Amino acid sequence: MDTTVLVILGIVILLVIFFVAQYNRLIRLNVAVDEAFAQIEVQLKRRSDLIPNLVETVKGYAKHEQSTFDAVITARAKATTATSVADVSAADGMMTQALRGLLAVAEAYPDLKASANFMSLQEELSTTENKVAFSRQFYNDNVRLLNTAVKTIPTNFFAGFAKVNEREFYEVDEATNRNAPNVSF
Repeated sequence: MDTTVLVILGIVILLVIFFVAQYNRLIRLNVAVDEAFAQIEVQLKRRSDLIPNLVETVKGYAKHEQSTFDAVITARAKATTATSVADVSAADGMMTQALRGLLAVAEAYPDLKASANFMSLQEELSTTENKVAFSRQFYNDNVRLLNTAVKTIPTNFFAGFAKVNEREFYEVDEATNRNAPNVSF
């Protein structure tokens, strides 16, 4: 009788350990997705903080390009108020397009391109864009891992208990990002 009890107790302990491991895995994956999205927001905030300096630098050289500046300012405002993954993604695409227009304007002004301040800001923006791209990829990698765990056996049995659901991928509107900015003089 003692052996049977020990075997049953051993099986129960193994099941509890398995349950806890699956639950903790889902929680860790969920936290990783939240952390990755926060990193995207940090990089987008960093980019957003660079925008006013870049706009002011370009404005000094290209006073008649008000529509380009307005587009950048509008995109920045939308980027700072977005909260959901879809809204942040849409605002990010709009900001990228507006920045392309701003940098296209800068190409037309040789004195501006030679300005040390502009070059420094442009380099900082380029670095930030690389960090944004990396953050997007890191987020999507974490979402893929979480979504796979939520959909596959055995973790899918524990997803409801852990209150973990599939998450939305971070997608930037391809049409917005592939179109060249329209700048006319």
